[in-house]
Order: sequence, then structure tokens, then C-alpha cells
Amino acid sequence: MNQKRILIPLNKNSYEVIIKGGIINSIGEELNRIGINKQRKILIVSNEEISNLFGEKVLNSLKKDNFSANIFNIKAGESHKNIESLNDIYNSAFKFGLDRNSLMIALGGGIVGDVTGFAAATWLRGIEYIQIPTTLLSMVDSSVGGKTAVNHPKGKNLIGAFYQPKAVFIDPETLVTLPSREFKAGMAEVIKYGIIKDKVLFEYLEDDKNRDKILNLDNESLIQIINNSIQTKACIVSEDERENGIRAILNYGHSFGHVIENLCGYGEYLHGEAISIGMKIAGDIATEKSLWLKEDSVRQNNLIESYGLPTQTPKIKKNDVNTILMGDKKVRDGKMRFILPKKIGEVDIFNDIDESHFLKYFD
Repeated sequence: MNQKRILIPLNKNSYEVIIKGGIINSIGEELNRIGINKQRKILIVSNEEISNLFGEKVLNSLKKDNFSANIFNIKAGESHKNIESLNDIYNSAFKFGLDRNSLMIALGGGIVGDVTGFAAATWLRGIEYIQIPTTLLSMVDSSVGGKTAVNHPKGKNLIGAFYQPKAVFIDPETLVTLPSREFKAGMAEVIKYGIIKDKVLFEYLEDDKNRDKILNLDNESLIQIINNSIQTKACIVSEDERENGIRAILNYGHSFGHVIENLCGYGEYLHGEAISIGMKIAGDIATEKSLWLKEDSVRQNNLIESYGLPTQTPKIKKNDVNTILMGDKKVRDGKMRFILPKKIGEVDIFNDIDESHFLKYFD
């Protein structure tokens, strides 16, 4: 069976990402391998839809290896990525008797992973947790890197912590159950990695045959693009774990994407769809400022659209755009930092972009 093991090398708390078809059926065996004691209680956090698909498989695997585990489901959707869901997990942790030696497992997409990670970071001042992402978006992005958070009414991911998982187990076979729209949204993050640091991945995604295989969920193709994406993220995160510098390039397309998510209402656009539009805007700004060639911008936009993702900016009031941008986590000393491309495979951080350069793209 084709599999990949990627080390996320950090100053402390380094961990492995294992990509393998069917690994969801052997989680107990994997926990044994990385030294998780069988006397430790495990709380699996998921949502009802994912739990119905994969919960029993994970539970059976854990019980087979004599682990004591329970499942708790939080409500699905971005609107429930909040303090209330966090508190629900705390209540479940208390009910199940999780102590400082216990473990949480995030089974689901990025919302489940982010909320569970933050719950683990703060329950009894921090217990270990495992990521088992079940969406393409969470596999290539949110499950790796240690960002955990919940949303605040004033903005996305404003309450959180950097807290690394003990391990990440990725089973590409779970993507068979993922709705097509959500899979395509996940491809936005894969495309992002190609633009910011991996020209070879970008060109791989451009190939018609490869695109057909990817969209038809060919297992080897999925493992390849997931592996390449995580390799890029691992390289960046290991250099800048807490986003004091280069890690900010992972936010390519995200500043404008978060504006669209926030002002259009979470759910109107999926995260990856909003990021796709954000990348289009960032690319257009870079073209206007002669940072990269027009032909590179066209290639980027064609690639985004070829995977069924949007590039058209929705109608949003200009004043609201500035309000959201200035509340963004990437603001430093009152200055907004933008990630703009210089060529396929290279971006840079700019803090001298005037509002006249981007407000024109909003109605």
C-alpha cells in the first residue's frame, strides 16, 4: 500500500504525518506505535455526519487495542466554531473523566480539528491530541502546523493558541464520501501551495490527465498532492512555528478570502471558494504592480477555474472591507500585511499596499 510519512521538525514537540489509504481502520495500532499508553482515556470529537461515517471504525480499532474511548459530537458548520462548542467539549471531557494523561482525537474537517485542538490546549492547561482529518482542506492545511482556534463575532479565529498535535493520520480513502463541492474547495489550498513555493506541484495540477485523476479521486494522485502540500507546509512551519515571519506566506489569498467569508456570511462561500477569489485579487494586484507577469496571473486563474472554483468577487461594501481587514490577525503595528506573488512558486510579504490597490475589486 502506497504511504507517506512526513516529519514536522520543530524545536520541541516534533511529530509525524502519516498518509495511508485505510489507516482509519488501524488507529489503535498507530497509537501503540507512537507510544500512547493504553491506560489513557481518549475522547474522540467529531460531528454527527462524520461520526456516522467513520466513528465506529475508529472506536472499533481503539477497542481492539484495549483503549478506553468515547465519541462526542459537536454541531457542524462554521457558525458553531465558537465558545459554545468549546464549552460543550469541556463538559464532555469532565463527564468522561479526562485527566492530564488523557488524549483527545479530532475526527473530521477543519472546524472539528481547530476546536478540538484548542480544547486540548486549554483543558487542564493542556493535554495531547491527535488529528484525523477527513476533508481535503483539513488534510493539506488545518490539521498540520498547530494552529487551533474558535471564531469571535468580530472575526475568524481570533481566539486560539499554537498547539501542536501528537500525530496526524491521513486516510485519503475517506475523501470518497466528501461532497464534490467541498473536495474542490480543498483544492484551493493545494493550488495555493503550488503558487507560494512549489512550481512542480503547480505544473502537475495543470496537466489535464492529472486533473482528471485527482477529480476522480485516484488514490495515488491524492497521496501525491497531499504529500507535496504537507511537505511545503512542514518546511515553512519548521522555520517559523508561530508566524513571526515567513509562515505568513501560507495566508496567500486568505486576507481577502476572510473578508468574503465574513461579509457574505459563513457558509455562503466555502473557505476554499473564498480563498480562490482572494488569490485572484492578490494576483491582480501583483500584476498591476508589475510584481509578476500577466501570463502567470492568467495561469493561476485558469488553474483555479479548471478545478471548478470561483474567481468572481461578490458585491461587498468598500467600507466594510477595510473594517474586516484591519481586524485581521496579520495586521502588525496598524499596518496590513499582504501576501503577493512574484512568480509561480514564489510570493513575498508586503506592507505598503495602499487601499486604492484593492478596494477597486469590491463593489
